[in-house]
Amino acid sequence: MAITRILAQMTVADLTVATQWYSRLFGREPDARPMEGLIEWHLADAFGVQVWAESDRAGRSTMVLDESDLDAFVQGLDHAGIPHPEPQNATTSRILLLEDPDGNRIVITGPLGGN
Repeated sequence: MAITRILAQMTVADLTVATQWYSRLFGREPDARPMEGLIEWHLADAFGVQVWAESDRAGRSTMVLDESDLDAFVQGLDHAGIPHPEPQNATTSRILLLEDPDGNRIVITGPLGGN
């Protein structure tokens, strides 16, 4: 057995609202709509993000994304109009905690010392 791909899944109540928010977060529309109630962003060949509409489970998801240039990512959030706190220093990295409209947590990590 060899796992060759991973998709983080965020569960939301309203797919239309989530599509707009995640499109602003990733700077583009979804890459795929494989079935009713599901959208995907393919961030690289081997990983991506799914957003799934299931109102009973909405708001209980968490994903962590490692960003090579956290400062540029923050500037992109500002440009997209996504409110956010300032990045925080953690033990081995900087982290930025975001929440989507349903309260799902998105943790963006980046190297200490900027970028």
